[in-house]
Amino acid sequence: MPAITLPDGSVRRFDNPVSGAEIAQSIGAGLAKAALAVKVDGEMIDLVRPIEKDAKVEIVTGKSPDALDLLRHDAAHVLAEAAKELYGDKVQVTFGPSIENGFYYDFHRDEPFTPEDLAALEKRMHEIVDRNEPITREVWNRDKAVTYFESIGERFKAEHILTIPADEDISIYSQGKFTDLCTGPHLPTTGKLGHAFKLMKLAGAYWRGDAKNAQLQRVYGTAWPNEDQLKAYLHQLEEAERRDHRKIGKEMNLFHLQEEAVGSVFWHPNGWTLYRTLERHMRRRLEEVGYVEVKTPQLLDRALWEASGHWEKYRPNMFIAQTEDEKILALKPMNCPGQVQIFRQGLKSYRDLPLRMAEFGSCHRYEPSGSIHGIMRVRAFTQDDGHIFCTEDQITEESVRFCAFLRSIYKDFGFEDVAIKFSDRPAVRAGTDEIWDKAEGSLKAAIEATGLPYTMNPGEGAFYGPKLEFVLRDAIGRDWQCGTLQVDFVMPERLDASYIGEDGQKHRPVMLHRAILGSFERFMGVLIEHYAGRFPMWLAPVQAVVATVTQDGDGYAAEVLAELKKAGIRAEIDLRNEKINYKVREHSLAKVPALLVVGKKEAEARTVALRRLGGNAQEILALSDVVHRLKEEAVAPSS
Repeated sequence: MPAITLPDGSVRRFDNPVSGAEIAQSIGAGLAKAALAVKVDGEMIDLVRPIEKDAKVEIVTGKSPDALDLLRHDAAHVLAEAAKELYGDKVQVTFGPSIENGFYYDFHRDEPFTPEDLAALEKRMHEIVDRNEPITREVWNRDKAVTYFESIGERFKAEHILTIPADEDISIYSQGKFTDLCTGPHLPTTGKLGHAFKLMKLAGAYWRGDAKNAQLQRVYGTAWPNEDQLKAYLHQLEEAERRDHRKIGKEMNLFHLQEEAVGSVFWHPNGWTLYRTLERHMRRRLEEVGYVEVKTPQLLDRALWEASGHWEKYRPNMFIAQTEDEKILALKPMNCPGQVQIFRQGLKSYRDLPLRMAEFGSCHRYEPSGSIHGIMRVRAFTQDDGHIFCTEDQITEESVRFCAFLRSIYKDFGFEDVAIKFSDRPAVRAGTDEIWDKAEGSLKAAIEATGLPYTMNPGEGAFYGPKLEFVLRDAIGRDWQCGTLQVDFVMPERLDASYIGEDGQKHRPVMLHRAILGSFERFMGVLIEHYAGRFPMWLAPVQAVVATVTQDGDGYAAEVLAELKKAGIRAEIDLRNEKINYKVREHSLAKVPALLVVGKKEAEARTVALRRLGGNAQEILALSDVVHRLKEEAVAPSS
């Protein structure tokens, strides 16, 4: 007689083993109709699987957080069924999981899939959903499973099953005439999937991810609980393409990338102006809250990286150089060990703490070429890195102070929606469990003292300490993890950092690793896409352009330019012998916030015609008024 405890705390007792479907029906017809699966003591299983003992049970519906992964998993199976129905023995299925924002399935087929094939597959998937086929589960032994898949020509499935221990049961699911190997769970019928899915693109893959094995074709798709969410996601993709920082970077002449420097950025004058504007703002804000700025070497001896633990844990991501006398040096992938060396110079007292040390540190990390993406993921980058050396008693206060500071910086750049994730100990780490317990407890107490909401991110901490990850949401709803705060008891010990306490004895400082932007390059990519290149005036690399209608206005245009520059406005002049409409279009494409049009009439009246980016109207204003207005708009946000 299993006792079933529901999420509201109520308990229902049943005379015999009971399925999730029966539990849902006992609660109400509406829930029974909406039910997709069931969670039993936290584990999601098929709706019809029997529950034989006492358990905590939750019915999963389309509104449940767990439903999305389930829908996408089933969409992959419906795709595989569609492929078998359309292409029969000419296609072999392998595997297809759910992934972030969608799903994929890998197929082996001699003939390449085409866009027309994608359309046909998607159409057949809708037909399978309309057929509302029951999805059933059986358990086979290994020999039966191998024999079956070999008999229908699915050699990849048979090969995989042979890697499973002989005494292990094999979970098999069927829908319509399609049978697949899968651990599940699945929806009760294909109809529960609904029609909010779309096949997106094709890509290459290899069996078992090994290039020595058979080449496969991967079909990607996306699936959502309803049509509105699907449309919103597709719109987001369109917006993301329109906002692509690589495209806008070219239009605004900000930077370029080339094969001779994979993962490194060539900054053009406009891009470097934006970079330096970002840097100046950060430097000013850091000075306001008591940071001292330092600079550490690019190349450091292997011995220091061994002492810090990076050589053991991070060596594959480091660029190495060897000198003629066979010394091995590494380009720094992070700034922490170098800043500890600065802390160690001279005797430190408890009165010197907290010591807030900041660095715009140039770092190099080996990223596989396939993972490099514009300026968002590179090999050479600059971190807005910082380390707070403090006592254990100061961890909470400094963490609260940092969280408030970070949020104010993000607000400066137009990001109001910030989520926080707590990342605890990873599998590969330095330090004892006792030290990790202390570090995690300290960081948890600190984040709770801020009163800010956070979610857990298990196993994603740094190898030397737990961390908070700060995730920005941009203008089109995408999330970007930028800032971090890490509590580290390990590195000060490994690198022998100490201070003299109030008791006159040596003590280890706690090291709070923190970053706000993360890397300048990535943050600039995020900014470009967030604003679609239409930066607020204070950030725009070119804030104003003075453009002439005819050559009669050239002299006056030069005066206007001089006045703008005198006011500190980043301005340029366009005296080309081109029509004004052509100039307007070109500078609009370059996302210049203000265009000051002048001609003979404006010269005589000492006025300008002010056009704003994205607007068709223009204002006729006195030169002094325009300069004053733009100067006010160009002021950076203040704390």
